[in-house]
Amino acid sequence: MEAGGEGGCWFLYFAYGSNLLRERLLLRNPSAALCAPARLQDFRLEFGHHQGRTSSVWHGGTATIAQSPGDEVWGIVWKMNTCNLSSLDKQEGVEDGIYVPIEVNVHTQAGKALTCRSYQMKDYVSGPPSPQYKKVICMGAKQNGLPTDYQEKLEAIETNNYAGPVPIMEEIEAAIKAEKINSA
Repeated sequence: MEAGGEGGCWFLYFAYGSNLLRERLLLRNPSAALCAPARLQDFRLEFGHHQGRTSSVWHGGTATIAQSPGDEVWGIVWKMNTCNLSSLDKQEGVEDGIYVPIEVNVHTQAGKALTCRSYQMKDYVSGPPSPQYKKVICMGAKQNGLPTDYQEKLEAIETNNYAGPVPIMEEIEAAIKAEKINSA
């Protein structure tokens, strides 16, 4: 997992949920570098509420992965500095016992196998995501060119139709706007 270089250690992180979207991940981890889209075999994407509680950030079910022979989950491999590990764990609710870090082996489109850190939700009750959360995942999938059929699968996910405020969504949209201005 650890490798030297660049005056420090780094690790690979496989993102399959809201961290597919660059602006979402960079809000909390500005030094993350995009590595490659990749496929996690024999898992499927699910949405749920940890111990039946709705996410106070996203107002709906959040993404997790569950072992499921024959299925696959597409995501993005990010190269991250080890010093960002605790902030990533915090974002994923590791200390609150919501998600646990797991090690997964994924394959890039070029067929390269990579060992990555990812996260799996503990004791959750299945439940649909909010439209805002789904939108971030779909935007991230599109932004990073995940396979079209997988993008269509994401677009077809049912949501809970939550229509209230989602402050983090506003933060992400502001980051996207700022980026457009900076690159104009």
